[in-house]
Amino acid sequence: MEKTEKAIFAGGCFWCMVAPFEEMSGIKKVTSGYTGGHVPNPTYEQVSHHETGHTEAVEIIFDPQVISYAELVEIYWQQTDPTDAMGQFQDRGDNYRPVIYVQNESQRQIAEESKQRLQASGRFTDPIVTTIEPAQPFYPAEAEHQQFYQKNPRRYQMEEAGGRQTFIQKYWS
Repeated sequence: MEKTEKAIFAGGCFWCMVAPFEEMSGIKKVTSGYTGGHVPNPTYEQVSHHETGHTEAVEIIFDPQVISYAELVEIYWQQTDPTDAMGQFQDRGDNYRPVIYVQNESQRQIAEESKQRLQASGRFTDPIVTTIEPAQPFYPAEAEHQQFYQKNPRRYQMEEAGGRQTFIQKYWS
């Protein structure tokens, strides 16, 4: 019987956080959604208008025998600007803040150690401000937001052109 685990990452627009994970071996499912807020079952409109306290995030179901949580955290860092607490690239606001939502103490320890290594690496001159928080209920986004990069490649590329790809190339190439 196959064992799976869950990881939840917020790193700006959830559209841009799906493809980097979905393409990896051992990933069973990547779902765009909302977490960290105070309103059950929020809508995209509510989250976009800052009415719920939620962040846009991805929930990743993975096989830890194929890909480890530590590997997922490393992939996560390479998709975000960990020095920007109030958004990612052209997406601004608390609903786009970078957060690693941990499921348990093991994930917390892995995430904290990875964050410390990243800070000590000198890759960034500004402090690493991505928060590490306990997982809260995750609410899948509406169907039109799932696998957006496949359904709307032109609009997805415009989102990616908003500074994310340039940043990733500069800091992670």
